[in-house]
Amino acid sequence: MNIYVWRHYKRFSSWSMFDEPQIHKDNYMMAEVAVLAESMEEALGILGRDENWNLEEIKRIQPKVIPVDKPAIISSHLTFG
Repeated sequence: MNIYVWRHYKRFSSWSMFDEPQIHKDNYMMAEVAVLAESMEEALGILGRDENWNLEEIKRIQPKVIPVDKPAIISSHLTFG
């Protein structure tokens, strides 16, 4: 079992970045989703059940994969001015 974490931050995106992923249907500044699954394919299948997530766009981002069989930092987030 693994935790798959996809995070996308649009702070530095601009109109010049036309190929920027849009992983959620709502307009967002930062989006993150974490899924507990046996494989990435299963995690994507679980995400695909929620129509708010743009599955094809999420596939463009490499997730952070966290195995659950050993201690690890699950999530950290820093925001500076």
